[in-house]
Amino acid sequence: MHNILLPAKKLSGWGRYPVEECFIAKPSTVMDVQMLLKKNKEIKNWIVYGLGRSYGDTPLNKNGGVIIFTKWNHFISFDVQSGILECEAGVSFNEILDIVVPRGYFLPVTPGTKFVTVGGAIANDVHGKNHHVDGTFSEFVKDFTLLTASGEIVRCSRSENSELFWATIGGLGLTGIILTVRFQLIPIETTYIDVHYQRAKNLDEALLLFNQSDEKYQYSVAWIDCLAKGSSLGRCVLMRGNHAKLEQVDLKQRKMQTQNKNKISIPFDFPSFALNSFSIKAFNAIYYNIHPKNEKKIVDYEKFFYPLDSILHWNRMYGKRGFIQYQVVFPLESCQAGLTKMLERLSESKRSSFLAVLKSSGDENQGLLSFPKRGFTLALDIPYDDSLFDFLKSLDELVISYGGRVYLAKDSTLSPEHFKVMYPKVNEFRRIKEKIDPNHLFSSSMARRLGILED
Repeated sequence: MHNILLPAKKLSGWGRYPVEECFIAKPSTVMDVQMLLKKNKEIKNWIVYGLGRSYGDTPLNKNGGVIIFTKWNHFISFDVQSGILECEAGVSFNEILDIVVPRGYFLPVTPGTKFVTVGGAIANDVHGKNHHVDGTFSEFVKDFTLLTASGEIVRCSRSENSELFWATIGGLGLTGIILTVRFQLIPIETTYIDVHYQRAKNLDEALLLFNQSDEKYQYSVAWIDCLAKGSSLGRCVLMRGNHAKLEQVDLKQRKMQTQNKNKISIPFDFPSFALNSFSIKAFNAIYYNIHPKNEKKIVDYEKFFYPLDSILHWNRMYGKRGFIQYQVVFPLESCQAGLTKMLERLSESKRSSFLAVLKSSGDENQGLLSFPKRGFTLALDIPYDDSLFDFLKSLDELVISYGGRVYLAKDSTLSPEHFKVMYPKVNEFRRIKEKIDPNHLFSSSMARRLGILED
């Protein structure tokens, strides 16, 4: 146990809200973890913390234990013929890209940052710009090993311990500690994306363009102006694309290499007034108008998938109080009406979202607490203030009225009552959780806030 358990420390997610004091441990071996869980009687429960890119209290454990898993970042095997990679759960998507891109492979699913761990991708069942075609990251997971509360290590897949497999997919780290993962990569011919940029004058036109073209594009996303009103409500810049083929790029672009660019850094916290409805309205107008009305371009994958990764500490733009990311999905049958109502509320409230993203969403999988369902998702970054909770509660009620749900990986404010309505499979999750971890050795601030671990 020497040097594994460190003093209590204040932690937060990427949104920098909430900030909670947790006891920190940094184990480097399985035996370290097993001893930590078995011998440490002062700390009653634990949760794993990866690279800290979950936004709210998903990886936090107020007055409890947090296991920092960054030392678990070793590759185990990579079959270049099949594209199957096996690694420890602390390996980041950034580290994977450095290894596999020069060999002609890419991540099958990626969120908007590459600074997430494989274990975190499973625990939050991350999705990306290709969900309408390929589903979530879990669709490509062959199997994983899980350290349970009893200290046993079990292998989970669709055919082996399948019940535990689907509870762990999107299970927020509450079923145990993911140790190793084996998953499928996808082949690519180049490191570039053939992107179709197109402006939509409002939400109705954007949804029409998505529906008309989604089957043509593996990746589909839109930046959306949440402050626009009237006939411009929900105006967008759509960015849809496919991996570029060899014949679409010049000779210089055919070299298979990662595209890590020079990065800039936000060196200090912006003042709280810097991001407001006026500054963001001006930014939105500029952003909308500088993009072409209808144009195709070949761009590198960094620019398409990870534009914000080139700005270190970009969360400092929201000031010391931080921000709350709020992502919802509306089902296909009600998405137009639901999104319209939400955008009207946002515009009327003048709540500024510097980053707002609209995406198509595909079918649900079997993950008991997984987020997506067929329809459309809207993700917002909203600066924190004291009145934000009441506003988001009203949005939660709106989302429920249209059959939608909130993404737990980005949640900080959802109530237990609203959670139960949005995630009807929670009782099945609890049944499996009670069987595998009856004493709730694995817990988190979010789990307690949402009542996931209550009867």
